[in-house]
Amino acid sequence: MSQHSATTAAPLSRFLELGRLATLSHLRFAPRFRIEGAYSGRHPSRRQGGAGEFADYREYTDGEDLRRLDWKVLGRSGRAYVRLYQDETNLVGMLAIDCSGSMRFGERSAGRAAMARAATSGRRADGKLEHAQFLATAFGHVIAQGQDQVGLALLDERLQTFIPPGGTGSHLSRVNSAIEQIETKPISRMAEALRELFQRVARCGVLILISDFLQDDVGDVFNALRLFRRRRWEVVALHLVHPDEEQLPTGVAYRFEGLENDGVIISSPAEVAQRYEQRFKEHLSATRTLALSAGCDYQLVPTGIDYLETVRKFLVARSG
Repeated sequence: MSQHSATTAAPLSRFLELGRLATLSHLRFAPRFRIEGAYSGRHPSRRQGGAGEFADYREYTDGEDLRRLDWKVLGRSGRAYVRLYQDETNLVGMLAIDCSGSMRFGERSAGRAAMARAATSGRRADGKLEHAQFLATAFGHVIAQGQDQVGLALLDERLQTFIPPGGTGSHLSRVNSAIEQIETKPISRMAEALRELFQRVARCGVLILISDFLQDDVGDVFNALRLFRRRRWEVVALHLVHPDEEQLPTGVAYRFEGLENDGVIISSPAEVAQRYEQRFKEHLSATRTLALSAGCDYQLVPTGIDYLETVRKFLVARSG
């Protein structure tokens, strides 16, 4: 599979900005840990043996293939040692997107605060779902550009969509199409969906979970992610936050409507603003703590920042 076919065969999704993504062409998606793969590639593997770069020696044990003996060491020392090699392998990148109703937040925001931010920054904050779609499409493009494999999981109250990892142009097209056509569900049981995903994936790789983590029991979500970590998956938790979630708008009275069958409240922001902001900060802190304790790579992702900048910083941080 050529790099050209993997990245250009996919039809253009509105979230696939090839001109802008070209600025990332010198960067590659690198895992932080050694991975497992099915065929030779460019990433370090945990599996030892084969014809890769020499890694270490260990003592020979009875019954092993004599062809693996290092005869020069045996001749010099009289002790039998086997040479271990560091194989190179391909990467599996599994994109997992939260499709709960709260991810729709910000998709119609046009208040004065949002307009003021647009005037100063040159752009408005994306809705959380739209930002997730841009991020996932960009990561898929970068992973495929490196001749690695991309899979997709859409999560709501169950595993809504599962596309096993693949690396062809037609496969990437299928992934992009599914990302573009995401529909949210009012109720989310992301922990259950992640457990179902865990049962469906065979090989280890990197799981990139894009979510706002607004779950009734966010601790259960990270318990599910621990299953991946125990199987030696690398887990990246991208925590999306819309600027309008961090502070309530100013005004006399507003109508607050839940996106997950939460009902409607009519209230003055002044009455609840301080308590709301405290609770939201607690949510951010608790999510970060849970992610790190589960062994995940946690990153807070404000939707007011260009998604391309988030991807670039992520790739640069791993390139060193």
